[in-house]
Amino acid sequence: MDGVIITPLKKVLNKDGDIFHGMKKTDNGFDGFGEAYFSSINKGSIKGWKKHTQMTLNIVVPIGAINFVIYNDLNGDFFSVELSQKNYQRLTIKSGYWLAFKGIGENNILLNLASIEHDPEEVIKVELNKILYDW
Repeated sequence: MDGVIITPLKKVLNKDGDIFHGMKKTDNGFDGFGEAYFSSINKGSIKGWKKHTQMTLNIVVPIGAINFVIYNDLNGDFFSVELSQKNYQRLTIKSGYWLAFKGIGENNILLNLASIEHDPEEVIKVELNKILYDW
């Protein structure tokens, strides 16, 4: 899907605890830095739908497993990917796409490296049943 990038990320294995790379300013998908935040989602819970009008999202899942679904309302296309330590990648989503996600693992945490600071005026939210997707 144009405007969505999946980037394999480096894991540095260490006997005392591994290092999980997130993003460098030279990476494809870097649109500037506004803020970084963590969000958790319970197993079986679904958060969404929301569409950012300006923010680029850069999402990494260092703990658990989360299924992300992106919807393009201009052509009706869906894109989905499950991110986890086993499938350790960064999901970049440009503004203008709908996003929802479901917790798959027991404990699930995502990191978003957002291009701008959170602004409640630049995000559009709709109820989960407004965009039909078979979870």
